[in-house]
Amino acid sequence: MSRKKEIETSGYKKDDVLTVDITDIGNDGEGIGKINGYTLFIKDAVIGDKVRAKVMKAKKNYAYAHLEEVISPSEYRISPKCPVARQCGGCQIQSMSYERQLEFKQSKVRNNIVRLGGFDAEFIDGLMQPIIGMEEPWEYRNKAQFPVGCNKEGNIVTGFYAGRSHNIIPMTSCYIGTKENETVMEIVKTHMEKNHVRPYDESTGKGLVRHVLIRKGFTSGEIMVCLVINYRTGSGKKQTSGASVEYITNQKELVERLSEIKGMSSISVSINTEKTNVIMGLEVHTIWGKDTISDTLCGLKFEISPLSFYQVNPVQTRKLYEQAIEYAALTGKETVWDLYCGIGTITLSMAKTAGRVYGIEVIPEAIEDAKRNAERNGISNAEFYCGKAEEVLPEFYEKKRKTAVGGDDGSSLNPDVIVVDPPRKGCDQVCLETMLKMQPERIVYVSCDSATLARDLRILSDGGYSLKAIRPCDMFPWTVHVETAVLLTKTN
Repeated sequence: MSRKKEIETSGYKKDDVLTVDITDIGNDGEGIGKINGYTLFIKDAVIGDKVRAKVMKAKKNYAYAHLEEVISPSEYRISPKCPVARQCGGCQIQSMSYERQLEFKQSKVRNNIVRLGGFDAEFIDGLMQPIIGMEEPWEYRNKAQFPVGCNKEGNIVTGFYAGRSHNIIPMTSCYIGTKENETVMEIVKTHMEKNHVRPYDESTGKGLVRHVLIRKGFTSGEIMVCLVINYRTGSGKKQTSGASVEYITNQKELVERLSEIKGMSSISVSINTEKTNVIMGLEVHTIWGKDTISDTLCGLKFEISPLSFYQVNPVQTRKLYEQAIEYAALTGKETVWDLYCGIGTITLSMAKTAGRVYGIEVIPEAIEDAKRNAERNGISNAEFYCGKAEEVLPEFYEKKRKTAVGGDDGSSLNPDVIVVDPPRKGCDQVCLETMLKMQPERIVYVSCDSATLARDLRILSDGGYSLKAIRPCDMFPWTVHVETAVLLTKTN
């Protein structure tokens, strides 16, 4: 069907302005309303609102519309704390009360598991535990990455990207980040303007400063700043200390100003000359202070570099990990495998109450960090292996099988518990198949995407595992994202 016919069939077309009641919420937090069976998806509308919206893209049975006016506000609507919440792509649901956000996220996880995983709704309702919310859902992020660019007048701007674009919404602070972010960004922006340091231009590949990474250890109070720059060194070194190269005009002056911020412990540059959406380059040079900052999580001390993966909300991470440990039901004798282990945060948290733990991670630097973190915390019952979980696990499984043939049952490699905390795309099919072959008594699945979680739970369930408990955790207030911990046990 042609686009013209499609629009004619719907009865609505681009630029039509409609009045609609918002009766539901979509997966991305958008308000959903219907007119004579025709569905409208409206960003920034809240369930219970009566709104006037302008059609931006019309299809046969639905359309995407822009919120023009709230005619009658919902009981769940609040005034956004951030003045650019609607333009910025970071917080999608800042107009919704926090209590209603928690209900939305609980339902999102439940509905995805039922609809996409094909599980019985009543069965899942019996397993769902209440979402873990935050007492104070602001200033929770220990990491921020500010893009740097120019506006139409050629002036330097820093801030965050508008939703689904690379247009920078000018700002130097963020209400879900730390207060120090604003000070850092004002110093960097002022220095660039004063010394005529140009930001990176994606269209031409020219300019120097691309992003500014800021991290803070909430327990230690230590702060790290890493400037991502379009600069060729040719060294290829992934981490060097005390570099004397002047990457930025009057670099000493910039470092002096940044180092005066209370808690500043590390200033570095990350070299990224690629035309890519990937923010960090692999080559990092420390130009002041230490290579890392430290933080404490679940009673363990971790060292964090600019390239380290470390959960951005330490308050909720502790609660999520405590839930995962509770699901693992460790007594001190179990063998635990942690797939996608990162720098070993979950692995080492479980090592305190397990017999033996193994961590697998594809990023070499993360594995080195994990080994150092184990040593730093005096943990001797943890081993870490670098590689893809779907490749390392079959190798270990085959080794176990061959050892068993030789008279040894290979019990040290036979896990009682497998923990997975995969990226948004979920577990690899081969990884899931190997987990099923290894037949642990319990699988603890920690997920950042309930859609891929639902898919993987279906595979594990069909492979002989029973769902026993599901609990969402709000790691990212004011956004549509939600983490989930799930317990599965082997079916006898």
